[in-house]
Amino acid sequence: MKTLLNIIWLVLSGFWLFLAYMVAGVLLCVTIIGIPFGVAAFRIGVYALWPFGYSAVERRDAGAPSCVGNVLWLVLAGWWLALGHITTGIALCVTIIGIPLGIANFKLIPVSLMPLGREIVRTDQPFAAR
Repeated sequence: MKTLLNIIWLVLSGFWLFLAYMVAGVLLCVTIIGIPFGVAAFRIGVYALWPFGYSAVERRDAGAPSCVGNVLWLVLAGWWLALGHITTGIALCVTIIGIPLGIANFKLIPVSLMPLGREIVRTDQPFAAR
């Protein structure tokens, strides 16, 4: 079932969200200070490409630098990416088939707003990173 949902996701919204994250990552990697943010955008972009079967968990070893980085991320790129998830999620929830895909879009909003200090793991191993 996860594979079928991932294929439908890829066709309807995953590819476009993936491209948005890649563009944000490239723009953030232009400066040396933005490289950690660009890497976070690339990591979440791959998660947005194939979200079913994976989950984002908080890292316990993330400290104050990730908090400061998340505030900067929110201002620089997170707000626009979250708006993309909200728009796509609402559009997908219009149809019955698209409701699970819209819910997956809404699940990606917290990760798109504050990606630093999080890790993407398989759903069947949510505590493997700890």
